[in-house]
Amino acid sequence: MAVSIIDSSASVTSLVGNLEDRPTNPPSLYLDVEGTALSRHGSISIIQIFLLPANHVYLIDVFVLQQAAFDTTSRSGTTLRSVLESALIPKVFFDVRNDSDALYALFNIKLRGVHDIQLLEVATRSPPNDRLFGLQRCIINDAQLSAQAQKRWEATKERGKALFSPECGASYEVFKIRPIPDNIINYCAGDVVHLPSLWKMYSQKI
Repeated sequence: MAVSIIDSSASVTSLVGNLEDRPTNPPSLYLDVEGTALSRHGSISIIQIFLLPANHVYLIDVFVLQQAAFDTTSRSGTTLRSVLESALIPKVFFDVRNDSDALYALFNIKLRGVHDIQLLEVATRSPPNDRLFGLQRCIINDAQLSAQAQKRWEATKERGKALFSPECGASYEVFKIRPIPDNIINYCAGDVVHLPSLWKMYSQKI
């Protein structure tokens, strides 16, 4: 799996071109957002996109690019904004609530075409209940990782959390450090690489 940092207008142009005309069933785009106090009252630092079938993670440096991350055009005139706002392009998130709130309030992006894996998981339960599970629980229960792969994923998450979690004496401001620390890069990638298997698992049950 390749990971690329998108931190210039030229790299945004290339990325958006790669997002065009991708298969929609199953979805090709799996996303997450990182930032400080992620909401309308906070800031966005990084947007992760895992692109299938390329198996490539893109980390879009919104902290550096700001508006240019969303409005720089590809050669055909497409922007990341138009991709995010298209109802015809499915975008898969896990718990999109704060991501959507921040994108709309800070950059006036109106997400459409969203599949929320957290809600898909709720819809598969029998008997039904409305308790929401976190990403870690869903991956452990349903991503069908080997014991070794699960241990590696959990270790990557813990190394990342140690850099930003207030419970560890750290701060979300680490997402603004440039160059992006390796453990944060790996943490961000880990948040999206298993979303396709979860989407497939839950979608087949509905």
